[in-house]
Amino acid sequence: MAAISPQHTFDGDIFSRPLQTTDANLFAITAPDYKAFIPANSLRRISRLLKMGLTAAMQCMQHSGLGAPGAIITGTGKGSLQDTERFIKDIRQYEERALNPTPFIQSTYNAVNGMIAVQQQITSYNNTFVHRGFSFESALLDSMLQLQEGASHTLTGAFDEISDEHYYIKSHLGYWKKEMVNSAELYNHLSPGTICGEGAVFFTLTAAPSAQSYARVAGLRMLYKPTLEALTAGLSAFMEEKELSAKDIDLVITGRNGDSNFEHFYQQVSLAFPGTCQLPFKHLCGEYETAGAFALWLGAQLIKAQQAPQQWFPMVQRLPATMQRILIYNHFFGEQHAFILLERA
Repeated sequence: MAAISPQHTFDGDIFSRPLQTTDANLFAITAPDYKAFIPANSLRRISRLLKMGLTAAMQCMQHSGLGAPGAIITGTGKGSLQDTERFIKDIRQYEERALNPTPFIQSTYNAVNGMIAVQQQITSYNNTFVHRGFSFESALLDSMLQLQEGASHTLTGAFDEISDEHYYIKSHLGYWKKEMVNSAELYNHLSPGTICGEGAVFFTLTAAPSAQSYARVAGLRMLYKPTLEALTAGLSAFMEEKELSAKDIDLVITGRNGDSNFEHFYQQVSLAFPGTCQLPFKHLCGEYETAGAFALWLGAQLIKAQQAPQQWFPMVQRLPATMQRILIYNHFFGEQHAFILLERA
């Protein structure tokens, strides 16, 4: 796995790194040293999101030690906003004449996948999903299907960025909080809106476990615009399908984000797991379409280490002694809801 996020997740021991916070309602990544992964001549030409996605993918492949993947599958909610905005501004500035094609090429959703394939000379299956809050989950599902059909292993990831212009536009649509909130105090400010974030996360997925495995993805279920009753029924059906009860889940990772408009969904799911420790994660990365990938990375880290970075979760007094199964529940502004079940490898 590899993750670039607002926290120190890319290099070093996450258990010794301090909690990164923001007071600006816009949670930008902590950028790694890209020069170790991208040639200097390319580094000057590519945009911020492409640097994030390519670097996370390269580190993930290096850590796996498995060579070229049988498929490259990713999800993104917006693609490269920086390149999209630059191209649109150039259209206006140059009145549709003498436009530089590079920002347009790099603004396409599959630009990251293409750069990975070109740099590593991979000619296998290559797909990018752009399904808003289901973007990463769709990529994960496709990867599971590819493995079932015989792919050796897949490089699966997600990436999204935020720009000042996009933050401004979404703020007028009510996505973000009107008051400035410190990210560490996010859950103490239950009001309309949340804080925005960004990140790039990649996984190497295999059909069988190995010594390097972090965790096992044991199940995935997506629900589109469910009512509270449909959400409860969907969760029950998911647990029954896996022949599990509430007591079999050691930890629930939730996408709570301090948005009062959609807090009732998380409260409904929490009722199904009385007494089970519930860990929020949006104070670590902010809200964005593919934040579910960060949750999966976090869950796999916890299962592998059998502990959590205490400094990241000051709001949780007691963590489970052992973590055999973790249930991840996240939704994107009440529309796309997803459950992911993780088990110890």
